[in-house]
Amino acid sequence: MTITAATAPTTSAAAADRRTSSAGEIADELCAVVCDSLRRRDQREKARRYVRGLLSTPGRKSFRNMAGDIGGTASEQSLHHFVTGSTWAWQPVRAALAGCLEAAAGPPPAWVAQPMAIPRSGAHSVGVEHRFDPHRERMFRGQQAFGTWFTSAGVVTPVGWELLLPGSSYEESAVGAVLATVRRAGGAAARPVVLDIRGIGTRPTMNRFAEAGVPVVARVAAGVGAGAGAGAGAGNRFLVRDAAVPGFGGGERGPAEILRSVKALGAPVEWTDAGGAARSSWAVGVRVMMPDPAVARRRELLLVGEWGAGAGGPAAELVGMWVTDLVRMPVGAVVRLTKGGLRVEAVAGASGRTVGLRDYSGRGLGGWHRHVTLASVAHAAVALAGLERDPRA
Repeated sequence: MTITAATAPTTSAAAADRRTSSAGEIADELCAVVCDSLRRRDQREKARRYVRGLLSTPGRKSFRNMAGDIGGTASEQSLHHFVTGSTWAWQPVRAALAGCLEAAAGPPPAWVAQPMAIPRSGAHSVGVEHRFDPHRERMFRGQQAFGTWFTSAGVVTPVGWELLLPGSSYEESAVGAVLATVRRAGGAAARPVVLDIRGIGTRPTMNRFAEAGVPVVARVAAGVGAGAGAGAGAGNRFLVRDAAVPGFGGGERGPAEILRSVKALGAPVEWTDAGGAARSSWAVGVRVMMPDPAVARRRELLLVGEWGAGAGGPAAELVGMWVTDLVRMPVGAVVRLTKGGLRVEAVAGASGRTVGLRDYSGRGLGGWHRHVTLASVAHAAVALAGLERDPRA
């Protein structure tokens, strides 16, 4: 069996209908492979029907709504038990999904870690809590999930998940989720992870990835000056390591201060946005070191700043700051890697609703994991069919 990504979509209604049908056919093919770890044939068939229900049921993907679409009341009970009361392991399904995607769409240049806030008003769903979302910088009540996304040239789809539970560390859940996915996916060489760590600890996060042997490109906050109060960038300070760069030997400085001092040394960088349009930025990179009490953990990093590119050079506003241990990678290549996050943002909203990534409201953590795993299979079918790239489809 060979699963391939769709070619560039057309705009006709007939083509959209063909791709919708194609998503269901691809889902069947995916399920035949990724659900092979389920020991019983009836479990594999229920997984296939669940994925098909996620694709075909309009609106919210509750057990009742999907059962009404694919089989009635008895089917509702069967689907409910299969997800909430069964004991099948979701981790092998996710690992197999990542392998299928790589075979179909080619290896991703990077994994993208993306938080997913799920507002909920009730108190009975697993993981619901009144909490602060550091990425959106506001309080909300609901679930906080962390997805790890496969991002090849033609396919953007999630392959790993974690749910933040009350009393758990936001940082540990966010970082642990992506590292677990990358380890299960395997491969001869670890691919870099692109993630946003504004609002969570920069130094411990970078150390976690280094200890795991996984390269990382992390978006960082501006940092605060000496004596300033705690905040998203507190403790986020670096030492300039390049003797030819302003600030060398001048002690610890915030990333924005360092980058603005070397802005004139940058150059234009071309990249493609989520809609396929050519864009340009002004970017600069400088070698830095993050101070650490443990001498063995002090290592050289590349700090990259990005500005919008105007007609005569860079715009005034610094739009992004990134730190990476890929110190030999050209600055332009680092900037292009970060754009995987924009692609995930563009896809996650509409496609996530289409397959019900946010729709599980049960009490059990295992049920949540099984639901989002099968929803990820459905999402992969949509992506491979080319539907995610055409909002009218």
